[in-house]
Amino acid sequence: MNASALDPQMPMTSWTQVASLSRLRRDEPLFTAAGLFLLALMIPTGAALLIDTRDWAGVPGWIKPLKFQFALGVYLLSLAFFARYLPEGLTARRSYRIYAASIVAAVMAEMVWVGGAAMLGTRSHFQIEGVGGILYGLMGFLALWLTGASAYYAWQIARGSALGGNRVLKEGIVLGLAMVMPMTAITAGYMSGTGGHFVGTATGSINLAVLGWARDGGDLRVPHFFATHALHLVPLAGLAISAWIGPKAIWALRLSALVYLAFVVFVFWQALQGRPFLPFLG
Repeated sequence: MNASALDPQMPMTSWTQVASLSRLRRDEPLFTAAGLFLLALMIPTGAALLIDTRDWAGVPGWIKPLKFQFALGVYLLSLAFFARYLPEGLTARRSYRIYAASIVAAVMAEMVWVGGAAMLGTRSHFQIEGVGGILYGLMGFLALWLTGASAYYAWQIARGSALGGNRVLKEGIVLGLAMVMPMTAITAGYMSGTGGHFVGTATGSINLAVLGWARDGGDLRVPHFFATHALHLVPLAGLAISAWIGPKAIWALRLSALVYLAFVVFVFWQALQGRPFLPFLG
């Protein structure tokens, strides 16, 4: 794979080929199939949300499975996209296929856990006692394991040569993938340890549209969201810098990554202070 595989100057037809499902299936068939399966599951889950009116602490029980299906589906499809930049022949190795299968197994176990809790009308997260607490701890380990796939991809892409001389784009992809695991482990780990995602006066009764973040206090889901999306936003910064400044402007890419890291730290601190994200909207 050479640098033209993700060239900002490519015509629209070429971009369509870059993002095509056939290309994703060819580069990483298991992640692609699993990601599409999770997105397809959103249809029956959405139907369950409309039919089953039970809630947990005022939140419809099927909301969490729906969110997890979307988030994990996008995550797997994102990895399938980045698989084209792995060292040649890596995905054909038996060791890699076993590793990829373990990632998908962890994802599916998380979905069984979250979906099962919705079916039983109970909560899936923040359990600390009895069998539920043991299973919650196991799910935490599996969440860390599946998030580690981004770090593994960062390491493999860094040692490969798929992007040729486009140092900015390559480092943008590597940094974006590498930042996900440590930032997610800290934000999600803290949230899990505190037993909830609300801080201060937050109750969730006033929410930010679509994302559902609390507007009446701090919400730890905000830094967790931006931590996990480093694998999208930092590579996009690399793509933009490559197009507008040049494929060797490493300083601009590293500055962008540092600014993004500072932003995640800031919204984490903001949530810990019991303050809502984008306070001027409330």
